[in-house]
Amino acid sequence: MSIAGSEHPVACVRDVPRAGLVMSEFGKLLAFFGVILLVLGVVFLLLGRTGLPIGRLPGDILYRGKNTTFYFPITTSLLLSIVLSLVFYVIGRLR
Repeated sequence: MSIAGSEHPVACVRDVPRAGLVMSEFGKLLAFFGVILLVLGVVFLLLGRTGLPIGRLPGDILYRGKNTTFYFPITTSLLLSIVLSLVFYVIGRLR
């Protein structure tokens, strides 16, 4: 039986996505993430200059051993989670 028979479907050229279109969408995605990283970087730079003790709150776990250091910012994580939840809640209500 030939390849073009009904048992072996062959993809036509029109069914294959064009590489230019795929790369264009991927480029847009990379640019979007680049802008997000830039905005986050600026926010962290500005927060660093305010003197807020983000990352050094009471309840954050810090263990310094002889040769090891373990740090788990549990209070900072909880506070950040609450703030982001409120922000996303407000954004969802505005839509």
